[in-house]
Amino acid sequence: MVANIRSRPSPSGALYYNKEKVDKDEAEVLLWQKILEPFDKHGRMDIDACMDSFRPYFEANRRTTNTVFHVLLNPSPEDKLTGEQLRETAKEYMERMGYGDQPYIVFKHNDISREHLHIVSLRVDEKGCKLPHDFEARRSAEITRDLEHKYNLHPAVKGQEQRDTPDLRKVNYKTGNVKHQISSVVRSCLRNYKCSSYGEFRTLLELFNVSVEERTGTIDERNYAGIVYGAMTDDGYGIGTPFKSSRIGRDVGYKALQKYYERSKSALKQDGSLDRLRQTVRDAMSPHNTRDEFRQLLKAENIDAIFRINPVGRIYGVTFIDHNDGIVANGSVLGKEF
Repeated sequence: MVANIRSRPSPSGALYYNKEKVDKDEAEVLLWQKILEPFDKHGRMDIDACMDSFRPYFEANRRTTNTVFHVLLNPSPEDKLTGEQLRETAKEYMERMGYGDQPYIVFKHNDISREHLHIVSLRVDEKGCKLPHDFEARRSAEITRDLEHKYNLHPAVKGQEQRDTPDLRKVNYKTGNVKHQISSVVRSCLRNYKCSSYGEFRTLLELFNVSVEERTGTIDERNYAGIVYGAMTDDGYGIGTPFKSSRIGRDVGYKALQKYYERSKSALKQDGSLDRLRQTVRDAMSPHNTRDEFRQLLKAENIDAIFRINPVGRIYGVTFIDHNDGIVANGSVLGKEF
C-alpha cells in the first residue's frame, strides 16, 4: 500500500474533483466523520455541506497556510478489499496519523485498474492550532506497512513510496547561500522527476524559482555548450548574478543533462508510463470549466498545469508536472487533444 500526502490552502479543489468522480459513477463516498450529511435531498454529493463543516476550523486558523490534509491510499491492484475493510483501513490510518478527531471524508475510486482511497481533512484543529506533522512521510510509511501486515496486503514495490523531498523548496534569494539552494533544487529535480527536453526541465525548475539557460556557440572555430543557473523571484524575474553549472558540478552540466533527457525519454516510452497523467488530465478537461477550474482540478491530484501565453493572451502551449509520479510532460507529448 502506498500513501501520497498533499497539502493545499483550501479543500474546495479536492472536494470538487471527487464530486466529479462521484457524479460519473467512478467513485463513491465511503465514510465521513464530523461532517454534515454530504448529500442533498436528491442524493447528490453536496460540497457546500462539507465546506460548512470545515469552515469553523478555517475561521479559527490564524497562521497555517496549507490547511488541507489530502491523502491517497493506494493498495496493490492484486489486493481485493471489501468496503468494510477499506473503511477500517482509512479509520486506522487517520487515527494513527493524528487525525482521528478531525473532520474528514473518504472516497473510494474505481476509475483506474485498482481501487484506491482519497481522504480529505484539515491540518488545523477546532482551536486553529496546527496538528503535529514532524516526520510525516516516515510515519505514514510505517503505518501503511503495519496495515499491509494486518490485512495481508501486498507490500509496496520499491520506488512507489511517497517522494520525501525536503530539499525541494523554492529558492529564496533573501535568505542567502543561493548557490547551495539552487544546487539542492536542481539535484533533487534530477533525482525525482523525468524531463525529456530542455524546455520541460526549465519549466520544472522555474516552479522552484530557479532559472536555467543553455548557452551554445563557437569560439575560435571550436564549438562550446554550457549551462547557466540563476535565482528567480516569485514573480518570475531573475535576481542576482547567474553562474555556470561548473560551480555546482559536472552532474548538472550540459552533457549530464543531455544524458538525463535521453534516460527520461526511454523511461516515458515504457507502456503505460503516461497513462495515469493522460487520464487525469482528460478527466479534468471540460468545455464548462474555466482555465482556473481546470488547474484547480489538477491541483487536487497534485499536478501543476503551466500555461504558455503570448502577449495578446492566447495560449500556445501547456506543460503538466505530475508530482506523484515525477513526470514533466508537454501537452503534445500526451497527445494531440492536449
